[in-house]
Amino acid sequence: MDSAALAKIIAFGRTKSFDSFLIVRHGRIVLDAYYAPYSADVPHVINSATKAVVSGLIAMVHKDGLLDGFDHPVLDFLAARDVANIDERKKAMTVQNLLDMTSGLDWDEGFQGGKEQSLVELGRSADWIKFILDRSMAHAPGEVFYYDSGNSHLLSAIILKLTGTRAEDFANARLFGPLGIAPPFWRRDAQGISIGGWGLSLLPHDMAKIGYLYLHHGEWIGKQLLPTDWVDAVDHATVSMNALFDPGLRYSNQFWVLPDRHAYMAVGYHCQVIMILPDLDVVAAMTARDFCPFRRLADEIAAAVKSASSLPPNPEAAKLLADEVADVSTEKATDVGPTPDLATAISGKTYRFPDNPINIKALALFLTESQPRYEVEIDTHQPGNALVKLGGPIGLDGLYRKSKPTAFGLRAVKGAWQDGETFAIDVQYVGLGEQAKFVLSFGGDKVTLRGKARDGHEVVAEGAAGP
Repeated sequence: MDSAALAKIIAFGRTKSFDSFLIVRHGRIVLDAYYAPYSADVPHVINSATKAVVSGLIAMVHKDGLLDGFDHPVLDFLAARDVANIDERKKAMTVQNLLDMTSGLDWDEGFQGGKEQSLVELGRSADWIKFILDRSMAHAPGEVFYYDSGNSHLLSAIILKLTGTRAEDFANARLFGPLGIAPPFWRRDAQGISIGGWGLSLLPHDMAKIGYLYLHHGEWIGKQLLPTDWVDAVDHATVSMNALFDPGLRYSNQFWVLPDRHAYMAVGYHCQVIMILPDLDVVAAMTARDFCPFRRLADEIAAAVKSASSLPPNPEAAKLLADEVADVSTEKATDVGPTPDLATAISGKTYRFPDNPINIKALALFLTESQPRYEVEIDTHQPGNALVKLGGPIGLDGLYRKSKPTAFGLRAVKGAWQDGETFAIDVQYVGLGEQAKFVLSFGGDKVTLRGKARDGHEVVAEGAAGP
């Protein structure tokens, strides 16, 4: 692969808020880049790429004979539950329908834009499986594709039912263990079921191992972990995703597929991607804080491939690549304005907010201490544990300061005065693939917070100093 072309890919990743970019060809790592403040030792949530891991576990359960067939009706596995809105269509829903996102359940996840209403309601539900199963049927099973993370969570529940163990425990024994992946963090719902649609955190090298397993038709060091026909079904996907942003996308067994590029992918929100390019013997693993163009990335990777064997030495191109990797891994200080007198007046005050789209309830900044810090209170709307208090250091010199590591990654925060009354905060959730920027405008005991919600919409929240 051409080093100059790889350097170009790294530079492009910078424009798309990448956290990491890893490429493996012929079993060797040819590109391994990390964008500051993210680093290689921090597990990264893979969001909906979790779905592809869950589907692989379903394939293993079938290989073991615990699942007699992918055409088995879903309700058979959950017969003990009192399910609402049962009709002949719901009775006909199969495991394969869940795998291909053709269950027909009525669901709103904002796949073509929108507010992800079903996910919001799911997160506030005390019993996720009941919430999903109780949905009415919008279509007959197999009739139409619709992206539905509820389908994936039902798959996780089926794994628990058939194996007697959570998906995470089954994966540790049968998938992660053989691949040399240390037991990762995997979120659970209120009933203790591993979340099937998201919630798994992996190191980028671990993501590449999963891709490499698929590249080699389910085989790992002489062991057939996944059936070859399972991988072949993914590689020859036929279900149209009906995606307005890319009509050519196909879907199979929780994988996104670009048939005209002969590429298939495990895809998570904000470009958490494991991409397999079988014709080129390439696996690419990407993590990011923004969305990315799959086709362009597949094309850029393919364009970097120049031959089936090693290229002649090119010291100039090699240096260009090394410099680019070093540059993105080094944090650069951003501009900060002069500190106004107001900083002393607001330091230590707690500002409280009524209900708002970004769910912030309270905020306090301690800007005059020797180690500046923040405290924030968030309403998660989750039953039994709604309010969460977070805190940590904040950089005032144009560089991030990181919180202590948690199972959900860590927060890197910096702030800068834009003028005498306006303070900008940049929060990067390192390892979570999220970044948020807010502007605080102070006046008397009032503060106005402006920023963007997770769906990209502009939001404004008015707060006031209080106890």
